[in-house]
Order: sequence, then C-alpha cells, then structure tokens
Amino acid sequence: MSETRLPADEALGRDELVALQCRRLSELVARLEGRNAFYTGKLEAAGLRAEALRFPRDLEKLPFTTKAELVADQAQHPPWGTALSEPLERYTRFCQTSSTTGRPLRWIDTNESWQWLLECWKAVYRAARVGPGDRIFFPFSFGPFLGFWAAFDAGSQIGALCVPGGGMSSPLRLSLVASVGATVVCCTPTYALHLAEVAAAEGVSLRDNDVRVLIVAGEPGGNIPATRRRIEEAWGARVIDHHGLTEVGPVSFECWERPGFLHLNEGRFLCEVVDPATLRPVPDGTRGELVVTSLGRTASPVLRYRTRDVVVRRSEPCACGRRFARLEGGIVARDDDMVNVRGVNVYPAAIEAVLRGFHEVVEFRSTVSRQAELRTLSVEIEPASGNGDASALAAAVGRRLREALGLNVPVSLVAPNGLPRFEMKARRFVVEDETR
Repeated sequence: MSETRLPADEALGRDELVALQCRRLSELVARLEGRNAFYTGKLEAAGLRAEALRFPRDLEKLPFTTKAELVADQAQHPPWGTALSEPLERYTRFCQTSSTTGRPLRWIDTNESWQWLLECWKAVYRAARVGPGDRIFFPFSFGPFLGFWAAFDAGSQIGALCVPGGGMSSPLRLSLVASVGATVVCCTPTYALHLAEVAAAEGVSLRDNDVRVLIVAGEPGGNIPATRRRIEEAWGARVIDHHGLTEVGPVSFECWERPGFLHLNEGRFLCEVVDPATLRPVPDGTRGELVVTSLGRTASPVLRYRTRDVVVRRSEPCACGRRFARLEGGIVARDDDMVNVRGVNVYPAAIEAVLRGFHEVVEFRSTVSRQAELRTLSVEIEPASGNGDASALAAAVGRRLREALGLNVPVSLVAPNGLPRFEMKARRFVVEDETR
C-alpha cells in the first residue's frame, strides 16, 4: 500500500475548481440544447438559452430535476425516456436503480459516458490507496446494479486483478478470498457483516487473510460509526465509504486520512446543498439536501438532480491534499426514507446506529405499521447463538432506542437465522402502509 499522487483536477484550489466546474457546466448545457429532448424542454420552459447563461451567476436559474420527473418521462416514452443526448444506437451499457422504493429507473450510457464513470471510480480507488498489484474481490452477482460494474471495469484499468464472486455461496466466496489472496473487497456494509458472521460460524478468522481495505457502498453503514467498527474489528481491515446513484454516478468517496467524511468529486460533479423546503442554498455546517449535476456524463446527464440525501457540507482543506468539499458523517439520512412515528421523525440510519452498538445482535428488522391514525414502530432482533439472557438483551436494546429516538419501541426476539440476509441493498426498514 502506498500513497498515490493526486491528478491535477483533484489538487486544484477552490477558485480554480469553481472555474473548471463553470466551464464544464457551460459546455454541458450547450451540448444538451436541441439534442436532449428532456432537458431542451426544461430549459425552454424556464425561458433559458445556453448562449445567454453565465456561471456561477446563473446556476440557480437552471431548473431542478427530480426522480419522479425521470420516472414519468420513461413511463411516457418507454423504455428509455427522452433524457438522452445521442442516437440510441450509440448506447452500449444498461443499468437500473435498485428500486427499493418505487419504480426502477433505467439508465443507459455510451462508451464515452461509461468511461467517464470509470474515471470517477478511479478517484475512489486513489483515495482508498488501491492500485496496481492489488487483488479486488467482488462478492455478489452483478445484475443491473450500476455501482460495482463500474468499479470492476475501473479496477482492471488501474492495473488491479479483479476477481468476480457471482453465483457462489458465502462460504465459497470466503474460501476464494483466502485462496487468491484478495487485498480489497467491494461490497455493501450489510454483506461485509454477513461474511463475518459466516466466517465466525465456520471457525475462520478473517483477520488472518490478506484483505486490508473494504470499499463499501449501496446503503448506509460505512458512515455509521458502530457499523464501521464492527466491520473493521471482524476483518482487521480499513473501511472506506463511497456514495453514488445510478442516475448520477460515483459522486463521493472517503479518503484514507480523514475517516467519517465523504469528499465530493467536484472536478466531475457540481454539488449544491439546499434547504429541501425552500430550495435555497444553505451555509456550510447546516443540514440540507444534496443536489448534483454530472458534468461529464453527457450522453445521459442530470442537471441539478435532487438526490434526497441529507448531508452536512464542510469546505475546509483536507490532510489528503484535496480541496474538494466534504460531507461530515457521510450521508446523514435520506429524506424519502424518513417516517413520522407518533410525532417523531425516524430515519433507518438512526435505528442501525443503535442496533450495531450491540455485538450480541447479529441481525435486525424494523417495522412501521399503522394503528388507527397513528404509526407505530417495532424492532425484531436476532441474537447471536449462545448469547445468554436474550430477554435482558431485548430490554437493553429497547432502552437504547428510547434514549436515541424518544420513542418506546417494542423489541422482540427472533430465532437464529430467522431474519433474512442480504447480498446487495438490505431491506431492514419495512413500512407496511407505504404511505409517507
């Protein structure tokens, strides 16, 4: 493992960085006008012409984009919608969102736009100190999920050996990690913990293998201190968090020098943080919604995309040398995951932060149900085998949830292996009425 020299656009000062973003945004808007039907329509509806726009002055004149708009566009113009800038025959890659809520979005890229995504992933690898000579293991079946397809291709381009682990059981994957001497694992936080659970059941110590870094993405966890600690303790390796969206790309990453913060890749994305109610910018240190413009994915771009991710931005320089803004605590929550329970706003990440603090709990599930006009929250926990007094554990979990959430939360026990395990995004937060 060695430090990697930063490329020019990752070492720019703030003034130079803003100038780069404004130039790339001007080029993007000019390219979309008249070629991308979706954005041509949005610009015309806002009374905007590309040649008259000057950035950063006119940034706030550009209309926001929402996932609901894109979903409606694809429903009206199936299967791809009209947010495409190139003739259809030029598109070579297909992905779609995981659709944990709502209808999935289909997203396609040309070779050029796909390569742009790979360059974004290379920034993730640089920050994780992953490079030539590393052996990267991908322990899942890929399917149409974007994140680790791009990671796999980018890994091979940086000179790492990329090892696929699809179509295998968890014990076989652990065996392959050891036999090939994998040094890096890319997976969800949930699956990293599940592999640790499987290893413990088989009497295998993950700390004896060669893995030194786990790059986690796809769900909260890497940014939740209790979850991070459990993964790092089990694997004896460093966790590097990463965040992205299918329709945006790999937008942020954690560096080695500053755990708990996600750098926004501002050389390739223009990122804003706004008040979700007023859509006005908020100052650094204030919670707001992350809004992202992909500056180089010109074949299937998004302008001022409302991610619904709740973040806290900081702009101070980092010890790693990057001047990119950072997200303190990573993705704090997702606005569309929040559920109001008896007057209290409850986020799944807040529940996980409590449950992962109990090493005796190997898995859990939260359920929000409706009784008359009020919602109620309950939690099921699966204790580790041989844990001892499970009733005392459930009572302790209930007390901790009450302290953290301000709610009395019934906690029930589940038999060993009674709760589902997940390879990709976990679904531990169940809202039974599905009306938020």
